[in-house]
Amino acid sequence: MKRLLTAAITFLATQTALAGVAIEHWTTTNGTRVYFSAAPALPMLDVQIDFAAGSMFDPADKAGLAALTRGILDLGAGERDETAIAEQLADLGARLGGGADTDRASLSLRTLTAADKLPAALAVLTDVLRQPHFDAAILEREKARTIASLKDAMTRPDSIAGKAFWEALYPDHPYGRQATPDSVATLTRDDLVDFHRRLYTAGNASIAMVGKLTRAEAEAIAEQLSLALPAGTPPDLPKPPGAARARTVALAHPASQAHIYLGLPAIERGHPDFFPLLVGNYTLGGGGFVSRLVQEVRDKRGFVYSIYSYFAPMRQTGPFQIGLQTQRKQAREAIKVVRQVVGDFVAKGPTEEELAAAKANLSGGFPLRLDSNAKLLGNIAVIGFYGLPLDYLDHYRARVEAVTADEIRAAFARHVRLGNMVTVTVAAE
Repeated sequence: MKRLLTAAITFLATQTALAGVAIEHWTTTNGTRVYFSAAPALPMLDVQIDFAAGSMFDPADKAGLAALTRGILDLGAGERDETAIAEQLADLGARLGGGADTDRASLSLRTLTAADKLPAALAVLTDVLRQPHFDAAILEREKARTIASLKDAMTRPDSIAGKAFWEALYPDHPYGRQATPDSVATLTRDDLVDFHRRLYTAGNASIAMVGKLTRAEAEAIAEQLSLALPAGTPPDLPKPPGAARARTVALAHPASQAHIYLGLPAIERGHPDFFPLLVGNYTLGGGGFVSRLVQEVRDKRGFVYSIYSYFAPMRQTGPFQIGLQTQRKQAREAIKVVRQVVGDFVAKGPTEEELAAAKANLSGGFPLRLDSNAKLLGNIAVIGFYGLPLDYLDHYRARVEAVTADEIRAAFARHVRLGNMVTVTVAAE
């Protein structure tokens, strides 16, 4: 029976993806943008509130503030302490989640929509939005955990390379700002309270909802959550990243494997070149064993076990990144081959066979991106936060299918310039 139920749910979600996703949009009386998709098949509600409160808004001398603020946001609120919140959610079968990345901070709730579950779960979420404690003892505990984690990361070559890569990509932009043990150690409760006061506002929020609700019920829930926040306005964004500048950063480390990243700032969310870059990158390095980077660097030369490339569009110009590991003594030759493969692809683009294979995989696999309420919520939250068209998911596969080889060559020529790429190595000879 459990297998049949799982299969039925998957089938329904897949059919939803194939038929299109109806997203309704409105703005609450307190200025919060809302994006709602009814999903009546299951008696559940998934809701996510996103704030423009990611690490790009950390003050220059307080890196790590956004992550720490979000990290303890739901560890005590209103009349409930940390333990009481956890116990009540467990009793309700509900779950709070979320986190913070470079652009945004998120708070999510999954709950049943039964009359004895939904109001109580929403009451917890509302308190977290309205009156988080930012308890001093919890703050010190979480600071200690964060500092310990950062110190551990400073010993691992992959983390060292990742940190250096972002700093080299964005030397004059907040995207390159990285938390350190010292920066986190200086953070105070007043810092968290002030950051929360400025950025956790209704005017700086978007709400995404997926679940078994009517439009009227969804409006009432959105009003409840929005009114728990002060009105506020979106913050000013920093000046966009400047043009990419070629740099090579080589860091010593005793690891037996060299960790290598190459890339440059490339594209922001909503850019018209996204689909040509997406389809083209499947052939270059996003398609696993069928990609050119894997074939040339792994299969033909045996330099690596795995190698990948991807575009990460963000609110402002996000990166194009290539990542690989190889033996220390092979690092230079591996980088040379990578640059040759990228240069050839930028110049010539995919073959017709490669283009057809990329389209078939991306289009055919698209329903799997929407095969659960949680996945659908994540996609709708992105649409809402970044201001993408409401029919973005409906036209996704058609836009993939419409990409031409000429469009791929032109987009890569605009966004992937070998002469401007950053190269970071850790433990390379």
